[in-house]
Amino acid sequence: MKSVNEQRSGLLYGIGAYGMWGLVPLFWPLLKPAGAMEILAHRMVWSLAVVGVVLVAVRRWAWVGELVRQPRKLGLIAIAATVITVNWGLYIWAVNNGQVVEASLGYFINPLVTIAMGVLLLKERLRPAQWAAVGIGFAAVLVLAVGHGQPPWISLILAFSFATYGLIKKKVNLGGVESLAAETAIQFLPALGYLLWIGSHGDATFGAQGAGHAALLAATGLVTAAPLVCFGAAAIRVPLSTLGLLQYLAPVFQFGLGVLYFHEAMPPERWAGFSLVWAALALLTWDALRTARRGRLEAGRLAAVALAAGAGAGAGGLTGAADEPAPAAKSAN
Repeated sequence: MKSVNEQRSGLLYGIGAYGMWGLVPLFWPLLKPAGAMEILAHRMVWSLAVVGVVLVAVRRWAWVGELVRQPRKLGLIAIAATVITVNWGLYIWAVNNGQVVEASLGYFINPLVTIAMGVLLLKERLRPAQWAAVGIGFAAVLVLAVGHGQPPWISLILAFSFATYGLIKKKVNLGGVESLAAETAIQFLPALGYLLWIGSHGDATFGAQGAGHAALLAATGLVTAAPLVCFGAAAIRVPLSTLGLLQYLAPVFQFGLGVLYFHEAMPPERWAGFSLVWAALALLTWDALRTARRGRLEAGRLAAVALAAGAGAGAGGLTGAADEPAPAAKSAN
């Protein structure tokens, strides 16, 4: 059983990871006048540099040889790299174009999309509360679509791309740092090629806006890797149910920044849509906590039954031994 201190540190790591993901909308505008594509390319290049340093520090390279010998796994990582590229690029564009609130919605509805994909692709069976949550989430999207005059495309693409990424990561089954290293290794050459191309045309901002701006572009690697390292530290210290609750911190922070800091509009129909999403997530969380509690109670009951059975068997064995004559007595008779 994990110690209280270990669980507490895991909780802090989790809050740190999701807190950084939630506050990252404050960082991307600092990189202007660089466009979303240039920022994305720098993020890929510098992320590989950062995770490379981490892997050298921890001396964890054995997975590379194993991965190279598994073409199917490599193919899945290439798909994951493509999907997360779409996710990262769209998110950066959304933040730098005044769409922080809609971007936050994508991560609010991501758990609902993940559940729906589990049913459609993995043939998973849902509990009634999960069906209800998915239905409420679908109603929320309809409300937002009608109120805005079109579906919330940014939210939907972010949600579906990240859910797809999560599904692939589950199949690949690599650690967080290793997975990021493999994905950014695939992204590295196209990203570097793009940066060299815009540089040759005089369109690159790296170095042209001063040393401070160049340092910020280089820091995109740290901004990508740091929360992932914290998440990895949290994942081995706290229960999955706790991580599931912490994941809502990121979109909550993003939404708060969008409304309170960036002063994005929140008309009544948008409030209605978000309220439905939050209701769906509350229902989903309640059902997950209830199911986890039942699981713990059932496990405790089975453990108690097994303990009682073991004690009974032990007592029976002692009684039998006491009732049976000792070998010496048998010989005497």
